[in-house]
Formats: sequence, structure tokens, C-alpha cells
Amino acid sequence: MLESFDKLSAIQLELYAGRLTCEAIVTDYLDRIGRSESLNAFVEVYAEDALARAREVDARVKTRSAGRLAGLVIGVKDVISHQGYALQAGSRILSGYKSPYHATVIQRVLDEDAVIIGRQNCDEFAMGSSNENSAFGPVANAAATDRVPGGSSGGSAVAVQAGLCHASLGSDTGGSVRQPASFCGVVGLKPTYGRVSRWGLVAYASSFDCIGPITRSVEDAALLLEIIAGKDDADSTVSSAAVPAYSASLSWSGQARIGYLEESVTSEAIQPEVREQTLSMLRKLEAEGHVVEPVSFRSAKYLLPTYYILTTAEASSNLSRFDGVRYGYRAKGVKDLETLYKRSRSEGFGKEVKRRILLGTFVLSASYYDAYYTKAQRVRRLIVDETKEALSRFDFIVSPVAPTTAFKRGEKTQDPLQMYLADIFTVQANVTGLPAISVPNGVDREGLPIGFQMMGRAFEEDKLLSFGNHVSGLVSTE
Repeated sequence: MLESFDKLSAIQLELYAGRLTCEAIVTDYLDRIGRSESLNAFVEVYAEDALARAREVDARVKTRSAGRLAGLVIGVKDVISHQGYALQAGSRILSGYKSPYHATVIQRVLDEDAVIIGRQNCDEFAMGSSNENSAFGPVANAAATDRVPGGSSGGSAVAVQAGLCHASLGSDTGGSVRQPASFCGVVGLKPTYGRVSRWGLVAYASSFDCIGPITRSVEDAALLLEIIAGKDDADSTVSSAAVPAYSASLSWSGQARIGYLEESVTSEAIQPEVREQTLSMLRKLEAEGHVVEPVSFRSAKYLLPTYYILTTAEASSNLSRFDGVRYGYRAKGVKDLETLYKRSRSEGFGKEVKRRILLGTFVLSASYYDAYYTKAQRVRRLIVDETKEALSRFDFIVSPVAPTTAFKRGEKTQDPLQMYLADIFTVQANVTGLPAISVPNGVDREGLPIGFQMMGRAFEEDKLLSFGNHVSGLVSTE
């Protein structure tokens, strides 16, 4: 029933014409979820609550009093607080915990009559590029079940890819919305840092984390951003700048100046089909009259080291609150407080999380603080300045989202460095705090999706979304 509805606007036409109901939509998605358990996209499905909520929305649709998201069935990554429901961040350490409040983004989508159908699997504490680090087990890519879906928002991307919900809310710390969106052939948007409230988001690295939508169309990503963005008294890092009507300005006109990352199409490490699809898109844009020029960054080789030094340092601090005392997992049979801390954290955290906590604790230690953390903060400033300088010359900086399409499950788990390199094109947006979007850009010879990434200026999501919508149109006309 729902295969033909790539946009919420199409669903709402049927809804208000009386040919479709929210209850029927939810019922269909629940059936799909039941038949797709092997994908492991959801860790909890709110079947009864979603149906009850759908009936409430149907009643408001009949009286023409429903919100702007009526008909939208959405999934939520297991790092976003939803009052009264379990929240585990893909980790054993939060076993048994239920959120006592709504995240701001949850409250805002509920206020507009979205139906939340469940919480979605993710890498533990959003640390990973493959969704193989979850206490709930790995997520499978619906395009090829032996492949990873990307991470850390893998369950959220697969749920949209496989038609288990219409959209998802994920989090992006170094590409965790855009990379799985690319691997799964859907749209993923990382807003400007401070555009969307982080209140209710389980913190990984607080100066990098962003909440963003994963959708089947740029139009729906724009609408969701329009609703979840804006000032929030509960989060002092959120901008008070007015939120534009993103969904009303999706038509691109005029000539764009596009800088493409030169290394992203020249490096031998780039999968040939990824390179060709990226070059093909650049040729189409050039043929339309847009200025397309290569751009390189002197600081590019420092991006990943800077990102991992700073994010692991912040993770070490943020995750210190999970101690087995106040909530979540507690080790059994211990007789003193120090042993309780040690065993609860050792047993409750997974391997990748412990690796990053150890790295972060090391770079924050007194002997190495200046050598690593302070230096990385200085390099971050250089990266920000160089990126802003490039965006004074170009409207957008573009590249593939990842060097390859989805890799096989288990292929990189024994080599953390190779896993981290999957983030090479996405971390710049998080280090600089700039907005970026991934849109589908064809497939490789095995039918695995390829993504095209665009990064824009701070708080210019309106331009990024309208150009992203234009690029999506170029792909669909092939």
C-alpha cells in the first residue's frame, strides 16, 4: 500500500480525501516490521500505543484540526528520550532504564501529530560506522543482508529503506545520519550545530552531536527540520534565530558555485563506481551551467585525528555518569563501591565504547592534555577557518558520502583504523558545525546504494535543502 508514497504530502492527500487512515498506515507498517525481523532495525515496537495514537490523529483529520505531520509514522533512534519508554543507547549499561521525559524533538513531532512506531537499533552510544556494536546485535542492510547498513543510525536508515516506517530521527556526531543514509539509499540531513535542540539526546560528544532526519525525500527532511528546529530554553547551545519555512522553498534557481573535494575523485582508495557516480553528477551540474571546481584542504589529513581525539575526550567525560549506582545495569555480588564501579562499567559497556573511553581518558590525562587535547582544539579552529574560507568562494562543498558502498558485516571489525576511515568525508561537517546532506546517487554493480554529500554554510539549510532537492531530481531522471 505504501510503496508509492515517497513523500508525506502524497500520504496526506489520500488521508484528507478519506481514502486512507492513519490506523491503516500504522497497521501496514506493523505488518512489514513483523515480516522483517531479520533486519534487526527495531529494538522495541510500540504496536498498541501507535495504533491508539493513530486513531486519535484520524479523529483530528476528520475535523481538519490535525497537525502538519498527520499521517507520518516515524521511528526514533535508541539515543533519544521518549517519556515512559525504554532508552538504552544500544547498551547493556542502560538495561531497565525508562526515560522520565520527552526529548524536545520528540515533543515537537508529537505536537504535530506524528505517530512514533518504535525505537531503532544503533551502535552503542552512537559509536560506530557499521551498526555492529549494538548490545542488541547487528543490523542488516535491506539491499544485501550480508552488508552493514552504516552507523551509528543504522537501524533508523534501514527502517526507512525497507519501508518499516516513513521517516526516522537519528543522531549525527561524525556522519551517523549521512553515512547510513548513503549505504541504504535514502536522504540524511545533519543540521548546523545549534539549529536543533539536543535536550533528551544521550550525549556522545556534546560539541559534535546533532539530531537529524532520515527520510525518503528531501521534501520530508525539510518539513521535519522545520518542525524540530528552533530555540529551546532547555538547551543553551541552541540558536534563537528564526526557523525558515524550509519545506516551502525547495525550488532551486540560478547558478551555484560548487567546490568538489579533489581527493574524493582522485584517490585510489575510492571505489571505482563511487568515483564514477560522483563525477557523473558533477558533469550534470556543470552541464546545467553551475560552476564546478576542485577544492583541497591543507588540514584534510588532520580531520580524522582531530575528530577522534576530541570526541573520545568528550565521550570519556559524558559516559562517566554511567556507574551502576543510580540507574541501569549493576554488577552482581560486589561488596565495595570501587568494585561496583569497575565491574558495572566493564560488564555493561561494549568493546568499542570501552576503547573510546580509554582513548579519551588518555588524551585528557595530565601528562598528555596539552600534547593531544589542547593541540586538537587548536587544529579544530584551523579546520573551521579554512572551511569557512572555502565556503566564501563556493556555495557548497560536495563529495561522496563514503569512499565505498556498504561493506560486508565483519569485514572491518578487527581493524578499527579501517573502520574509522569510513568517516573520512563526513567528519568535516561535525568538526566545523556546518550543515550537510546526503542524497542517493545511483548504485554500484551489485545494486548497493551510493550517496552524494553537500555541505553548506552555517544556518543556510534552506539553500542546502533546495539544492539537495534539485540534485535528487537529476538522479531520478536517469
